[in-house]
Amino acid sequence: MQTAHLRPSHLRLGVNIDHVATIRNARGGLHPCPLRAAEMAAAAGADGITIHLREDRRHITDADLATLSGAIQLPINLEMAATDEMLAIALKFRPHAACIVPERRAERTTEGGLDAAGQHNSLQPIVAALRDAGIRVSLFVAPEERQLEAAARLGAPVVELHTGPYAHAFDDGDASAELARLARASEHGAALGLELHAGHGLSYANVGPVAALPQLAELNIGHFLVGEALFVGLDAAIREMRRLMDAARA
Repeated sequence: MQTAHLRPSHLRLGVNIDHVATIRNARGGLHPCPLRAAEMAAAAGADGITIHLREDRRHITDADLATLSGAIQLPINLEMAATDEMLAIALKFRPHAACIVPERRAERTTEGGLDAAGQHNSLQPIVAALRDAGIRVSLFVAPEERQLEAAARLGAPVVELHTGPYAHAFDDGDASAELARLARASEHGAALGLELHAGHGLSYANVGPVAALPQLAELNIGHFLVGEALFVGLDAAIREMRRLMDAARA
């Protein structure tokens, strides 16, 4: 039997502000400011702030994490690789949540889901350490039964389903197969007692069918919102995404 939190009426929106920092880092200095973006996101209806502290610090930096941790009231979701360095940083700052993601130095963005099934032994101590510290652990995985089952065995209470293939299929004109794959994974994850999140490549055009999946509790969206903000402003971009999510869930 599914528990109430697996079929929420309010679908949470986590706003990823990484690419505000990417623009800042393109020429150095202080602007645009990730903290200001986080504050604007909160005012516009975001439920949380997502940041990815990469090994090469290509966007968010350690200083950004320190500043955000001490200055914003929204929960922080720290995306991190499964390394000793990132575990130590997470244990130091104690974000509300830590989402373990695969990371390759050469990739432009996260290219696939974490192989939770194949990396059980290396992931287990990291998941355990985060949980023992009171940090909500999430694994960013492909919408596959074996990955969801591996997450449950590892004791991760949350999985974030990788929606990149769905977004690419949508752009190509037919996302029905990928949407069905997400729906099956959501149902299976809920049956396992996992909290289901989703993210990657979501936009105004494609968010509705994903937001309508009743098992999902949260969407994490960043690149599209920062890009759209160039034309309409960050506040308006987030408010429109919030409206579309609410309409789909209704």
